[in-house]
Amino acid sequence: MKTQTITFNVFRFNAETDYLPYYKNYELEVGQDDLVLDILNRIKWEQDGTFSYRRSCRHGICGSCAIKVNDKPVLSCKVNVLELVEQFGTELTIDPQDKSRAIKDMVIDKKNFWEKYDAVKPYLIADVEEHPDKENIVSKDEAEQLLEADYCIQCGSCVYACSALGVNEDYLGPAAFAKAYRFNADVRDEAKIERLEIVDELGSGVWDCVKCNECAEACPKEVNPIEKITKLHNQLFAENVAAKNVASKHAVGFKHSMEKHGLLDEGELVRYSEGNLGVMKHIPEAITMFRKGKIVLPWNMPKSKNLDEVKKLIKSSSTVEEYKGSK
Repeated sequence: MKTQTITFNVFRFNAETDYLPYYKNYELEVGQDDLVLDILNRIKWEQDGTFSYRRSCRHGICGSCAIKVNDKPVLSCKVNVLELVEQFGTELTIDPQDKSRAIKDMVIDKKNFWEKYDAVKPYLIADVEEHPDKENIVSKDEAEQLLEADYCIQCGSCVYACSALGVNEDYLGPAAFAKAYRFNADVRDEAKIERLEIVDELGSGVWDCVKCNECAEACPKEVNPIEKITKLHNQLFAENVAAKNVASKHAVGFKHSMEKHGLLDEGELVRYSEGNLGVMKHIPEAITMFRKGKIVLPWNMPKSKNLDEVKKLIKSSSTVEEYKGSK
């Protein structure tokens, strides 16, 4: 079998003995069928028995072996090495999911992940018969409403790729939100409002998602967490749970702007979200944006040539007629 010599720059760190992490190079002959997990095994078994990493099922189910290769989140047991070589070249850097949480080499402390995951009550809550006479059947159409959120394997790849979590430690993160949606969409569950109140919180909830799409790119099971976050936004309005604050008003203001112009009026969006007094603190940025042609004066705001089509799209996609802002 034809092989290729690849250099692996591997992150090494032992929290008990090392002051700082470092990288150690390993050269290995890689065949066309070798997976990243095969390389981790060979480094440990053939070159350095002190090397540590997590692994378990080898079938892409347990999520234990998630790491990063050249900053790309991967499940070690599912990704072919030579495919990575085609993308990045013959030098590959292997890192843990989050270097700042490294305990030993690829092994990280995932306490933060599990605490945030648990916060959304990621389990079915229902008052069920202790000794039922029949099964609680879920129809095919009802099951499809989960949108494959139940495929999540809790590997954490989406969380450790999330831009919002990089600057906001309180943010619950895409894995927790995907799981919150999974049970909110389950017709058997009775805790939908309770979860929505949890994910509605400013600072930690869905409003702090920056829409970078990194979670969708990172997910090895194509759960698409950003889609579930959007669905939770819709549920917050549909169930009249969304608090009337700058975040929820920003979402509604966006809709109103598109209905009125077919284009986003950024100046009016700020006024709608933060009020007339709130606009005052943004005047320096507004002047800069105006000079660069990023915004226009209110009376010069153009309208889309396809405004009627935009209105039809908004009407067909909106989940509620009007924002009530009950809290």
